[in-house]
Amino acid sequence: MVYGYIRVSTDRQDCENQKFGIEAKARELGLFIEKYIEDSGVSGTKEPDKRALGGCLRRLKDGDVIICSELSRLGRKLFMIMRILEYCMDVGARVYTVKDGYELGDNIQSKVMAFAFGLSAEIERDLISQRTKEALALRKAQGHKLGRDFGSKNKHHKLDGKHEIVIKMKEYGYTKAKIAKKMGVSTATIYRFFSANLQKTDNLTVAKLFNLC
Repeated sequence: MVYGYIRVSTDRQDCENQKFGIEAKARELGLFIEKYIEDSGVSGTKEPDKRALGGCLRRLKDGDVIICSELSRLGRKLFMIMRILEYCMDVGARVYTVKDGYELGDNIQSKVMAFAFGLSAEIERDLISQRTKEALALRKAQGHKLGRDFGSKNKHHKLDGKHEIVIKMKEYGYTKAKIAKKMGVSTATIYRFFSANLQKTDNLTVAKLFNLC
């Protein structure tokens, strides 16, 4: 059995992007996706047995294949990813990822690569999270108002001074739901933001945001 595994937020576009990449990877490997497993709106920090992924893992047999967008789709913590890959190796299943170009096999190279990819993904997420917090703290110290403006009836006003950050976050792969959470606004506000004809941008760029240390 060849499975395509997708984990997404509520952003359906992200789901379609992952599926497109998985289909392309399957064709490259000469395989056909027989069943898709999707965790929609479920955090990768949840244990696999609390996600649809857990049911897929329990059904795995020797020779089965899982194709996903990247290792971080399997889980958001290093040791969780390692446990999943170890289980797959134990049952003789293979795992392929689209973006990482990773292939899980029963060899030392696969195990080393799994550790390296998982570690780098976790470090990158932690660094981005920390630098984002530092950048927001700096803007707060400079007198900029952060978070939601409950006193304003103009929903776009909530993003004043943050236009460039929002745009760059999307370019860096953040889903609209994640951007909304970071900016302290509703997902609907972010959708309206990208639908509007933006004329003004803040001078703060995402490069500054991620290079503050």
